Amino acid sequence: MTGAATSTTSTIEWANPAPEDVPAMVTASPGPASQMWNARMERHTAGSVTQMVKLHPVAYESGHGVTLTDVDGNRYLDFSSGIVITNIGHAHPRVAEAIGRAAAELDNVHDFATPAKVRALEALDDVTPPGMSLFTFFSSGTEAIEAAMRVARAITGRFGFVSFHNDYHGRTGGAASVTAARSSNALRDAGSYLVPSGHAYRCTFCAGSCDLRCATFVGDSVAQNLPGQLAGAVIELMTNGNGATTYRDGYVAEVARQVRAAGGVVIADEVATGFGRTGSWFASDHEGIVPDVMALGKGMGNGFPVTAIAVRDEHAAALAASFPSTSYGGNPMACAAVCAVLDVMRAEDLVGHCAELGRRALAQMTEMAERHPIIGEVRGRGALLAIELVKDRSTKEPFVEAGNFVYRAAFRRGLAWATAGHILRITPPIVMSFELMAKGLDIIEESIAEAEAHFGM
Repeated sequence: MTGAATSTTSTIEWANPAPEDVPAMVTASPGPASQMWNARMERHTAGSVTQMVKLHPVAYESGHGVTLTDVDGNRYLDFSSGIVITNIGHAHPRVAEAIGRAAAELDNVHDFATPAKVRALEALDDVTPPGMSLFTFFSSGTEAIEAAMRVARAITGRFGFVSFHNDYHGRTGGAASVTAARSSNALRDAGSYLVPSGHAYRCTFCAGSCDLRCATFVGDSVAQNLPGQLAGAVIELMTNGNGATTYRDGYVAEVARQVRAAGGVVIADEVATGFGRTGSWFASDHEGIVPDVMALGKGMGNGFPVTAIAVRDEHAAALAASFPSTSYGGNPMACAAVCAVLDVMRAEDLVGHCAELGRRALAQMTEMAERHPIIGEVRGRGALLAIELVKDRSTKEPFVEAGNFVYRAAFRRGLAWATAGHILRITPPIVMSFELMAKGLDIIEESIAEAEAHFGM
């Protein structure tokens, strides 16, 4: 189907071709045209691309809904959504029309009011937690994290932050300081400390029984490293780059209690997890907490660069004092994209669809794990899922070589996706049909079986 999503055609109908029509591979992947375009790009980028590009250098020409087409004419099933961005599918007609109309009317008036900006603010207020109706727009997730940290400092008058192993928040100074070192080569700011996260599969605190020591340790660490100095904690309530880590019930609530008891505020990094990605509007909904500040992005613009922070109403004075102005944030095109995305999502209950998509996918992944000893854990919610590969289930040693092998093998079969070494990331558009999700997981299982044969598992 190539028509627009209209009042008679839902987004899910528009976005999903018949399962027998995708993937459709006409050359080996990457094909000759992809290799040519990547060689030309390399002359100007000097290899400054992610490992996933280096492992399988495809060049894309177009996208439609849940599919991508490369420059050789190969049509892929999209299991990455850009990088957890195109929640409602590539080239959604409602979003494209809204951006184009805004571009034809007005480009940029800094932080003056426009009807588009006010409508976007009001639309965000309709979906964020009650009592969280203050917002400022930005253009990248890193900017939003930096802004959230400024708000936390303005609220508390303090400068220290605690964050968590394996979380990713950005690559500029402050954001890099609260990011795991393996994701950034920046020096960490004085007063920024990382603590172990509560990922149960790899927890170093408990041995078979959980008393949430990983959460109470946050308070101990703050008392030792930042006594009377804590501005806040920055946390991914589900990890993105580290592959859909979820936490035991009560972990996030206890972390929030420890942070607030130490005088800090809770900053939830919802850049990847927000706007339906986890089967709820925000990952904080699953945890039963309302953060003091949320960083928002990715899916809120469906590909258009727009992010934001959401701040609880009682912190209005701190928001005003945090120097929130930005050159591009809140421009009419960005705000038009936000409004179009939220209109579509609410009208079609795409959050509910994503929740069911995740339940079915996890059931299939759990069955897959029973058949393949190379799989250590399957996890996630909604359309933020992951498979962790290990050399041995008892030692849980990461199997990076197998992860890279499976990534390339599935790509050759027509699955466009992302990897993080031994962690296979499964993040399709939230509008993917149940049938195509199942087909994509079948491709992954075929590729895992090929890897097990290759490595003699």
